[in-house]
Amino acid sequence: MARRRRGLPVDGVLLLDKPQGVSSNHALQRARRLLQAQKAGHTGTLDPMATGLLPVCFGEATKFSAFLLDADKVYHTRVELGVVTDTGDAEGEVVERRAVPRLTEADVEGVLERFRGEIDQVPPMYSALKHQGRKLYELAREGKSVARAARRVTVYDARLLAFMGDAFELEVRVSKGTYVRTLAEDIGQALGCGAHISALRRLATGPFTGDGMVTLEALEALPEQATREATLLPVDVLVEHLPRLAVDTEAAHRLAHGQPVRVAHGLVEGETPRLYCDGAFMGLGVVTTPQEVAPKRLLSGAAR
Repeated sequence: MARRRRGLPVDGVLLLDKPQGVSSNHALQRARRLLQAQKAGHTGTLDPMATGLLPVCFGEATKFSAFLLDADKVYHTRVELGVVTDTGDAEGEVVERRAVPRLTEADVEGVLERFRGEIDQVPPMYSALKHQGRKLYELAREGKSVARAARRVTVYDARLLAFMGDAFELEVRVSKGTYVRTLAEDIGQALGCGAHISALRRLATGPFTGDGMVTLEALEALPEQATREATLLPVDVLVEHLPRLAVDTEAAHRLAHGQPVRVAHGLVEGETPRLYCDGAFMGLGVVTTPQEVAPKRLLSGAAR
């Protein structure tokens, strides 16, 4: 007998403003409990020290959360010069203190220019990447260090917001896989004094910005389940960058039963359209020929 899932079948995306001092998973689980949702997942981890945008997917939205894992992200961070920590942020142990040279904004701008565009970055030991089945941060906590291959990432923009002599604030827009902690450390090294970050806030991920973010406290303050669910965005916001394809009821029925359907207009083979029937989102298809679409990932019970 199938085990019954506890909770309500809540579907949608919550733009959560993650608080400082908790893990992304802890914040996700708290949001899931507040919404009494059966199933939830997030779309990219934020360090416990970090705050800001953490899209949380509920129910059917978890089927499409992978589309945000590859998304570009925007952060605001404060970089402290002259102090190096083992984690690259203020929560780590200080491993080195160095004198900060007399720097100007022009000096910082000159170094920032070297980090714009495609760069090679070595992931930090304090990260969730795995080595021989174990997370790197687990090894780091045991005092171990392993070789990590550099990865190519892209810093689309690094804008200097403020400069205070021994610290500065940046807004950066980066590709997936970029560690802002490591970027700050490398910039500090290039400035000749080392650095770590003392604050990090995610401002945007993919198509989502800070507009519409909800804190856990605000979610908890809402009096009813319906008002809490009203904070959620629809499932298809995760795939709005994909082409839209409307199908009739008969085609929707065939797709729901795993069968390909013919379409009147030409499509690009291999393309992944989002499917709609009578305005309702069904899920995703895949173009097998210019006139044929097969189901790829559909919502449970779509057009059955």
